[in-house]
Amino acid sequence: MKTNSYATSSATTPLAPFSLERRVPGEHDVQIEILFCGVCHSDVHTVRNEWQGTTYPCVPGHEIVGRVTKVGAKVQKFKTGDIAGVGCLVDSCRTCGSCEEHLEQFCENGAIFTYNSPDKHSGGVTYGGYSESIVVDEAFVLRVPENLDLAGTAPLLCAGITTYSPLRHHGVTRGQKVGIVGLGGLGHMGVKLAKAMGARVVVFTTSQSKVEDALRLGADEVVLSKDESAMKEHLNSFHFILDTVGAKHDINAYLVLLRRDGNLTQVGVASEPLEVDVTNLIFGRRNFSGSLIGGLKETQEMLDFCGLHQITSDIELIPIQQVNEAYDRLVKGDVKYRFVIDMASLKPTA
Repeated sequence: MKTNSYATSSATTPLAPFSLERRVPGEHDVQIEILFCGVCHSDVHTVRNEWQGTTYPCVPGHEIVGRVTKVGAKVQKFKTGDIAGVGCLVDSCRTCGSCEEHLEQFCENGAIFTYNSPDKHSGGVTYGGYSESIVVDEAFVLRVPENLDLAGTAPLLCAGITTYSPLRHHGVTRGQKVGIVGLGGLGHMGVKLAKAMGARVVVFTTSQSKVEDALRLGADEVVLSKDESAMKEHLNSFHFILDTVGAKHDINAYLVLLRRDGNLTQVGVASEPLEVDVTNLIFGRRNFSGSLIGGLKETQEMLDFCGLHQITSDIELIPIQQVNEAYDRLVKGDVKYRFVIDMASLKPTA
């Protein structure tokens, strides 16, 4: 099926209209008309080949919400007209230990990501959500709660699960003290989710201008991380800290804020290695870990949790014709807090 999309042909060319072919749905496939697609910083890194290994043409987008338009004969969970979501994954081997534990993102034979991954159906690479439609195996399609705003739900498929998974994995619960480092696309979701889990939430930011917004989003306290005296007031006190910063910074300044057996999980990917003073881990038996999105079971759990607590992302809705400008603004941090593309803007006008 010919499908309109936006793609880039190299690391230095802008995204532009591109016609691609989607497969005809097989018996286990769900065909989705894409209504909204979030813009993730990973899209920028991949399009501009900042992580190396990008195959061109590249059609990014892995925060997808849309309407089911066709289902295969053996599809059981979806029917035409349903609202569905697709996140960062569209396939995996399904037989390795990680897949059997519903951790498909860690597939030992190679997870298939929504774009720029090997596509066994076409022989090329997968193309993502900056497009009119997508065809995905139903095992990798998610149910979207009916009560949530669809545009605001799109970023949950990456930013939401990226922050929900470590919070849940490390047992964040009512009464615990949780820190969120950075208040961007990931950080603002971390605040909302940790607060809904019942934690006392403290946001760390370098920007005075973000203090008021952090409190609006649900933070109980905001600490300017450049203020040494304010930081010292929180020594040895956090059960859990989620670090969402995607730039080089002093991770040790946050490790010492953990109480004994506390955990700091890194989800922001810095372009340079972070330097860890291991004595900050040894004295206090503190833990420093990382986390990558979530499996399909946990992502569905996250969506249901957000439906229950009426949580969506704070977004700026844009037409796809403004996506290159949005990329430049995203790099500058000029968005509150996630760009979402209204895919109706991709449809040809009469």
